Amino acid sequence: MRLLLVEDDAELGPRLAARLRAAGFAVDLARTRAEAEAWPDLDKIGAIILDLGLPDGDGIDALQHWRAQGVDTPVLILTARGSWQEKVAGLNAGADDFLTKPIRFEELLARLNVQFRRHRANRASRITAGAIALDPQTHEVEVDGVPLTLSRQEFRLLHLFVRRAGQVLPQGDILEHLYELESERELNTVEVLIGRLRRKIGRERIETLRGIGYRLSA
Repeated sequence: MRLLLVEDDAELGPRLAARLRAAGFAVDLARTRAEAEAWPDLDKIGAIILDLGLPDGDGIDALQHWRAQGVDTPVLILTARGSWQEKVAGLNAGADDFLTKPIRFEELLARLNVQFRRHRANRASRITAGAIALDPQTHEVEVDGVPLTLSRQEFRLLHLFVRRAGQVLPQGDILEHLYELESERELNTVEVLIGRLRRKIGRERIETLRGIGYRLSA
């Protein structure tokens, strides 16, 4: 399992990296915010351990950069800052855990293992169609790795399309899936909803087959 350790302390960084390697991890060490933000292949890294006080900026900025780029690798903040305001800011920025220095190495390993288990479970529940990924449990959606916000009905429609990617969906099937009440089953509502979904995921991804239905070409 690979880890990225973002730590500028000339003594702590190498020492912690050495202990993590002794515990069986492959560890890369970044010492600046710029180096961390530009790190390649973050999707192949098991977790990121992130310090906040970096010489060229705040680690929170690096975290926000990663999340804006669609990076979902678990991030554990490890910092000397320990106020509740900073913990809230870190978690709101997308951190998966917030640890205050000094911390026992055994606790750090335990926290890492928790994140590995959660991340594997989240990945297992996802379904994908091309560049579209969604989680039926959390209702999280990503297109080309970028998180997307959908309404409840937009999510239900996309979920149907992803499960039956490449298949033609007649309007009647879509109505049955989206609406339970007969009074709500009007074909124009499907057209409006598909128009909204196209604007969010890309018009070219939903194909119209005149008189037949729609097909997701992800």
